[in-house]
Amino acid sequence: MVNIGEWDRLRGGLRFGQTFQGTVTRVPKPGAVGIFVDMGLAVGGFVDVLFLPTAVEHWPAEGTVAEFELWWADERPQVRLEPADPMLLRDDFDQWQTKWRPGWAAERGQPLPGDTS
Repeated sequence: MVNIGEWDRLRGGLRFGQTFQGTVTRVPKPGAVGIFVDMGLAVGGFVDVLFLPTAVEHWPAEGTVAEFELWWADERPQVRLEPADPMLLRDDFDQWQTKWRPGWAAERGQPLPGDTS
């Protein structure tokens, strides 16, 4: 676990849409919660159920190595991710993203919001 100062420093180097190779470490409630991902950072990553396919059998299993993109990171020391592989995304992801985060194309590559302290 990192302290808030370490988290702020780490966040300062992150960008929306930044790609990480990660390993799925936990799938606690398939179809209900999401998946946890180790990206080799001092904090873990998480992919929310809303990003994943409706059919649980299409979710990546524990131990799966895949590419993930940074979707969000706030004051909680955790990186929110989306799968980079369209096969690991919900079927209507493009429409969903347009509805819930219409400015994503302009945000990609931008630094995360400022200091969390």
